[in-house]
Amino acid sequence: MGTPELSAKTLRSLLENEVNIVAIVTNEDKPKGRKGELTPSPVKEVALEYNLPVFQPHSIKTDHDWLKGLNADLILTFAYGQIVPDEVLEAPKYGCLNLHGSLLPMYRGAAPIQRAIMDGHKVTGVTLMEMVHKMDAGRMYAKKEVAIEENDNYTSLQDKISEASTYLALNYLLPYLNGELKGEEQNEELVTFAEKIKPEDEHISFEKSGLEIINAIRGLSEEPGGYFLLLNQKMKVYEARFVEEKISREIGTLFEESKLPCIQVKDGKIVLLSIQLAGKNRMDGKSFLNGGRRYLGELLS
Repeated sequence: MGTPELSAKTLRSLLENEVNIVAIVTNEDKPKGRKGELTPSPVKEVALEYNLPVFQPHSIKTDHDWLKGLNADLILTFAYGQIVPDEVLEAPKYGCLNLHGSLLPMYRGAAPIQRAIMDGHKVTGVTLMEMVHKMDAGRMYAKKEVAIEENDNYTSLQDKISEASTYLALNYLLPYLNGELKGEEQNEELVTFAEKIKPEDEHISFEKSGLEIINAIRGLSEEPGGYFLLLNQKMKVYEARFVEEKISREIGTLFEESKLPCIQVKDGKIVLLSIQLAGKNRMDGKSFLNGGRRYLGELLS
């Protein structure tokens, strides 16, 4: 059970290693592009390539009768995107396992990969865990750490998380099925939560320090992209760097320095390396200056 690209990569690796997958469950096809054409999820695309049965319930809470006919030993979930009801959790002979993109009990919830970057962590990881009624609260069977490098963003860290998830699945599923893994209960006193990224989280605040702003940009890049407002229009920033220095302008001022666009923040400047104005293509900082010098001196919000 999974939906996005990082889940699809792990699915492909499992299939290449001849794991016997009897069916795929993924979210419904979604409209994409200007024409709004229905597009299958990355997981569904891999499933179709391997001629696997695909189930796409609008709500798995009420639509799960098809599960009985699969006679599955185990359900493995990785970034599926829906809350799985007890009837599904109890259906497989060996229960349900989840690949969760954090080192539990830290960052239970919907956005553990983004939040780890946004909070400035240097290490995160994946936990192979039991699925229970309470979100991300089951026994932990295996973990693999993943380093968060300074140049990592949400997209690059997803790739690392997918690789770690594949490692855990290939090395620990069989021992689990054979009853060789005892598992470990989570320490409830150490639990933290990674709340879903909301539209308002994408609007980056100048209340943050320069480093916090950089971490927000990294955690939202390449998708959906964090933004400031330039003349009440979104200016998305995909890559930037922070330089700590004495403040010389009003906070939020857009200016040029060393032939690159910069923003004054409360403890230095943010150098813009990759940005996108509303209705325009993405461009590097120098390209922005070539056509956007008229914006210099404007106050971003």
